[in-house]
Amino acid sequence: MREYNYKRYYEALLTPEIVSLLSAIHEFKGEQNLFIEAQSDTLSQLLEVARIQSTEASNKIEGIYTSDDRLKKIMLDKTMPKSRSEREIAGYRDVLATIHESHDYISPKVSVILQLHRDLYKFSGMSIGGNFKDSDNVIAEEDVQGNRFIRFQPVTSWETHESVNRACNALKDALAEPAMDNLLIIPMFILDFLCIHPFNDGNGRMSRLLTLLLLYRSGYIVGKYISIERMIEQSKDTYYETLQLSSAGWHEEEIDYIPFVQYMLGVIVAAYREFSLRVKLITTSGISKPERVRAIIRENLGKITKADIMAKCPDISLATVQRTLAALQKNGEIIKTGSGRSTAYLWNQDV
Repeated sequence: MREYNYKRYYEALLTPEIVSLLSAIHEFKGEQNLFIEAQSDTLSQLLEVARIQSTEASNKIEGIYTSDDRLKKIMLDKTMPKSRSEREIAGYRDVLATIHESHDYISPKVSVILQLHRDLYKFSGMSIGGNFKDSDNVIAEEDVQGNRFIRFQPVTSWETHESVNRACNALKDALAEPAMDNLLIIPMFILDFLCIHPFNDGNGRMSRLLTLLLLYRSGYIVGKYISIERMIEQSKDTYYETLQLSSAGWHEEEIDYIPFVQYMLGVIVAAYREFSLRVKLITTSGISKPERVRAIIRENLGKITKADIMAKCPDISLATVQRTLAALQKNGEIIKTGSGRSTAYLWNQDV
C-alpha cells in the first residue's frame, strides 16, 4: 500500500516561483486579516456573494446546474430542492456553511470526512452519502472524437479507508512541523485525496470543501469573501491539466506535486488580490455608487459583465448599475459587446 510522507517532498516544492507565491500570500494575509477583524460588518455582503458563487461554481465543475433564480432561493433556504441537481446543491450549501462557521472545531480525519460527505448527500436519498466507495472506480475522459479512455486508476475500494487514514495522519504530522508551511502541505494532501478518489461520487466537491476547511484552520480565510471555487471553475482546464501532470507516477511514489501546488497557490493569490480590489471599492469614502461602477470597468482588463460588476459591489442595486452603464455608453466611456446573456462591457481605451 502506498505511503504518505509530505516531509519527503517538501524541499522539492521550494522553487523560486512557489516561494514568490508564498511570500505574496503571507503579505496579503497579514494586511487583510487585520482589515477583516476591523470591518466585519462592512464585508458581510461579500461573504454572502462568495457563499452563493462557491456553491454554484463547485457544483458547476461537476455538471450540476440550476437556474440563477432557483439557486438564490435554495441558498436562502426559501424553497425545497426539486431535482437531483438542486438536492446536491442544497447539500453543498449546508456543508459549506458548517465549514464557514465551525472550521476551528472540525479536525481533518476519516470520521469527519465521512460526516461531511454524508451531509453533502443528505437531501439526495442516496445511500452513498457518508460511505467510502464499494467498488473500484476510474477517472475517465473523452477525446474530441468521443472515445473514452482511463486517465487515472485510483486505489481499490478495499484499500480506500486505510489510504484516507494514512493520508490524514501524514497531514497531521506535517502540519505539526513548525518548519513546514501549511500552504504547501494542504494542496499535497488534496492531490492525494483526489488520487485516492475515495467516494463513488462527490470527490471533486469534497476536495474543494476540504481545501477551504484546511485553509481556514491555517488562518487563510479569504475564501469566505472571495469564491476560490469560482476561480477554479473559471480556470478548470488548467486545474485538470495540473492534476494530470502531478498525478503521473502517483502509485509508484514518483509524484511531482509542483504543478498542482503552484496552481493552487496561484488561485489563492488571485483571491487575495480580488479581495483587495473589492475592499477598496466598498470602503472608499467620498465616491458615489455610479463612480464605483465606472472605476470597476476602468480598472478591469478585458470584458466585464453586469453580473461581474454586481458581484464586486453587492451593495449597488441592479437599477443603479443599469443606469450607470447607459450613461457611460452615451458618453462613449465604455463599449458594449454581444447581446442578451453574452452582453459585456469594455473600457474605451481611447477616452
